[in-house]
Amino acid sequence: MNSQRSELSAQLSSSSLKDRVLALVELQKETLPAEVAFPLIKQAIADENVQVRGMAVFALGIKQTPENFAILTQILETDADYNIRAMAAGALGYLEDARALTPLQRAFYEDTSWLVQFSAAIALGNIKAPQAEAVLLKALHSEQTLLQQGAVMALGEIGAVDAVEQMVALVDADDWLLRQRLAEALGKLPCDKSQSALRYLRRDAHPQVAEAATLALANLSQ
Repeated sequence: MNSQRSELSAQLSSSSLKDRVLALVELQKETLPAEVAFPLIKQAIADENVQVRGMAVFALGIKQTPENFAILTQILETDADYNIRAMAAGALGYLEDARALTPLQRAFYEDTSWLVQFSAAIALGNIKAPQAEAVLLKALHSEQTLLQQGAVMALGEIGAVDAVEQMVALVDADDWLLRQRLAEALGKLPCDKSQSALRYLRRDAHPQVAEAATLALANLSQ
C-alpha cells in the first residue's frame, strides 16, 4: 500500500496531465481505502488544471472522511470556477450529510451559475432533506429546463407528496426528458394526483416517457 501511495503521489506531481488524470481515476476506485486516498486527493485539489481539480473534488464525495464536509463546503462557497463549485455541490450530496442542507440551499439562492444551482438541487435530493422543499419548488418554476429536471428528481427523492399538485403542471412540458423525469419522480410519490398524471403520461408520444410512466404506476401499485 505504501508503494502504491508513493506511486500515485509521484503521478499527481507529474508535468503530464494524462498522468495526473490517471492517478485520480485510481484514487476513485473502491479498492483504495479512504484514509489512503484522502491526503492524495487533497494534493490534487490544488492542481492548476480544472479537470484534475474537478476530479479531486468529486472524489471527496466518494472517499469519505470526517474532513470532507468542511473542505467541500469551503470550495462550494469560495472557488472562483463555477465548474468546481458545481462538483463540490454534487460531492456534498454524495456524503448524505444533513449538515449540507444550509450550504446547498445558500448555493442555490446565491450562486449565479445555473450549473451550480442544478448540482445543489440534485444534492438536496440525495441528502433527502424534507426542509429543502421550498428551494426545490423555486427550481421547479425556473425558466431553465435543466433546473426543472433537477427539482423534479429531488422532490421525488425527498418524498414531497404535497408538491405533486405543482409538479403535475409539467405533464405537457415541451422537453421529453423533463416529462420522463416527472414520471420517474411521481412513481415515488403515492397519491391520487400522481396516479392520474402517470396514466396520462403512459399515453405520451415519446416511448421513453410512456415506459417510465408505466413503470412508475407499477411501482405505486405494489
